[in-house]
Amino acid sequence: MMKIMTRATMASSSPGSGTCMLSLPPHFLSSSQNNFQSKSLHFNTLDDALSSFHRMLHMHPPPPIFEFAKLLTSIAKMKHYSTVLSLSKKMDSFGIPPDVYTLTIVINSFCHLNRVDFALSVLAKILKLGHQPDTATFTTLVRGLCVVGKIGEALDVFDKMVGEGFQPNVVTYGTLMNGLCKVGNTSAAIRLLRSMVQKCCQPNLIAYNTIIDSLCKDRQLTEALNLFSEMIAKGISPDIFTYNSLIHALCNLCEWKHVTTLLNEMVKSKIMPNVVSLNIVVDALCKEGKVTEAHDVVDMMIQGGVEPDVVTYAALMDGHCLRSEMDEAVKVFDMMVRNGCVCNVVSYNTLINGYCKIQRIDKAMYLFEEMCRQELIPNTMTYSTLIHGLCHVGRLQDAIALFNEMVACGQIPNLVTYSILLDYLCKNHRLAEAMALLKAIEGSNLDPDVQVYNIAIDGMCRAGDLEAARDLFSNLAPRGLQPDVWTHNIMIRGLCKRGLLDEASKLFREMDENGCLRNGCTYNTITQGLLQNNKTSRAIQLLEEMLARGFSADVSTTALLVKMLSDDGLDQSVKQILCEFMR
Repeated sequence: MMKIMTRATMASSSPGSGTCMLSLPPHFLSSSQNNFQSKSLHFNTLDDALSSFHRMLHMHPPPPIFEFAKLLTSIAKMKHYSTVLSLSKKMDSFGIPPDVYTLTIVINSFCHLNRVDFALSVLAKILKLGHQPDTATFTTLVRGLCVVGKIGEALDVFDKMVGEGFQPNVVTYGTLMNGLCKVGNTSAAIRLLRSMVQKCCQPNLIAYNTIIDSLCKDRQLTEALNLFSEMIAKGISPDIFTYNSLIHALCNLCEWKHVTTLLNEMVKSKIMPNVVSLNIVVDALCKEGKVTEAHDVVDMMIQGGVEPDVVTYAALMDGHCLRSEMDEAVKVFDMMVRNGCVCNVVSYNTLINGYCKIQRIDKAMYLFEEMCRQELIPNTMTYSTLIHGLCHVGRLQDAIALFNEMVACGQIPNLVTYSILLDYLCKNHRLAEAMALLKAIEGSNLDPDVQVYNIAIDGMCRAGDLEAARDLFSNLAPRGLQPDVWTHNIMIRGLCKRGLLDEASKLFREMDENGCLRNGCTYNTITQGLLQNNKTSRAIQLLEEMLARGFSADVSTTALLVKMLSDDGLDQSVKQILCEFMR
C-alpha cells in the first residue's frame, strides 16, 4: 500500500494529474492546511486520524485528494478497514471526488474484510468514473481473491489486466504464485514463474521462496533443489527462509547427511541458522527416536549463541515421551523452567500425553491440575488426551465427568474428542448413551465424518442391533459421505455374525462396483463368516481370490482352517486344498 501512496503523491504533483490545487501558489493554502500536510501520516490513535479527517473535510477549499489518500492509508495500516469504508462514503457525501488511488485503498479494505464481491464493484466504479486502474489496483484485487481461495477469479483478473495492456510487476506475479501454491497448484505457479521471465519481469527472492517452500511441502525435493540452484545461478542469494524450507524437507525424508551439508553451506554464506532452523532438526531427530543426537544439536545451539525456546524443549520432551522415558522428559521440563523459558499449554500437553501412553493417569491428572494452578487454560487437545487415557484404563465414568467439565468450561469438543468417547461407550455396551452422543455430534457445528459413523455402526453391530446399523449405513450417501473399506468390513462382519451370508456376499461384491477397494481384512472377515456357517466351497473360492490378490489368511482364519482339518468327516479333497492354503 505504501507503493500506492508514493505513486499517488507523484501523480498528483505532476501536470495533468487532475488535482489542479497543487499547481496553485503557496499563499492559496491556509497555514492550517500547510501544517496538516506535514503531519498527515503520523497518528498515534484512530481518534487522532478521525479528528484530522473531519478537520480536512471542513476546510475551504479542502486539501488535495492525495492528502485524503495518505490519511486513509494510515487508518488501513491500523487495520481499521471498516472505518476506511465509512470515511470514503463521507467523502462522497461532501462531494470530494475519489481518484484511482483512494478507490484502490477502498478495494484493499474490502479485500481485508473478505468482501471481494464489493471490491470488484469498486473496480467497475473506477472505470465508470473514467479513471484508469493501474497495476496496483489489479494486484490488490488479485491478492484479495487469492486470500479467499478464489484462484480462478484471480487468474481472470490477471488475464484482464494483461489484456488491457498493463504490465504485471513482480508483486503481482508473486501474489498469484502464492495463491496458487496455497491451493496446492505448484505446477501452475512454476509455469507462471517461467512466463514471468519470458515477459522480462525478473523473479525476486520472495517468488523463488514461495515455490521452493511449496515444492518442499509437496515432498518434491529434487525440483526444489533445482530451483534453488537456478536462483543462485541468477545471482539471487537465498535467505534463512529458503534454507529452512529445504532443511524441513530433508529432515522429513531423514536425509541427515544432506541436512548437515546444507547447514554448513548456510554458515559459509554467513547466514546463521536461527532457532527455527535448529528446532526443525531437533523435532525431526526426536520423531525418529534419535533423542541423543537431538540433545547434541541443542548443545550446539547454545554454544553458537542461539537460545532454545519453548518449541525446542517441547520437541525434546516429545522425543523422550515417544520412548516412554518420562523421567528424562520431566528433566527437560525442569531445565526449561530453570532457563527462564515460560511453560505453555503445549509443554504440559506433551507430558500429559506421555503419561497417558504408559497408563500413569494419576500423574497426568496431577499435571492437568498444575496447569490450572499456573493459570494456563487447558485446550481441546489436553481434554481429549486425558479422556482417552481415562477410557483406556477403564475409567469411563471419570472420562464422561471430564468431558462434561470441558463443556462447562467453554472448551468446545472436536471430532477427535467425540470419537474417543463414542468409541468407548460402544465398547462398554452403553449403546443408548452412544447414540445420544451421536445425535449431539450431528446437532453441533461439526460435520461428522465417516470414521465417526464407522464407530457407531460397529457399536450397533456388536450390540446386535443390525437393523439400526443397516439404516445408518444406507443413510451415509444421502449425508454426502462415502462408506469406506472399514464401513463395509464392519457391516459384512455384522451380517455374517447374524448368518445373513447372501446379504454379506452382495455387499462384498458391490464394493468393487462402488470404487471401494477390498483389503485383506475384508477377505478374512467374509471368509470366516462362510467357514463358521459351513459354506466351505464358497470360502475356498474366496481364499483363492484373496491369495491371488496378494493377501494372506490372518490368525483367526487360520485357526478356523486348522479346526476344519481336524474334522474327520471332511472330504479329503477339501482337506488337501485347505492344506495348500496353510503352507
